[in-house]
Amino acid sequence: MKAGVRNQFAGEIIEIKKGTVMAEVIVKAGDHEVTSVMTLDSLADAGFKVGNKVTALVKAVNVVLVK
Repeated sequence: MKAGVRNQFAGEIIEIKKGTVMAEVIVKAGDHEVTSVMTLDSLADAGFKVGNKVTALVKAVNVVLVK
């Protein structure tokens, strides 16, 4: 799939935390972790499972850094 997103991180799903409506999907990308939040329906439709190789696409208008 092609996407117009420059910030892409290839990694592996290491954990999925399911709530009552939403899920957190945690991806290990190199030395870092990226977390995606999605509905349980979206999680089921995508078929994501721990151990899957995925690419996290990050599209943001603002990135705020604090010290």
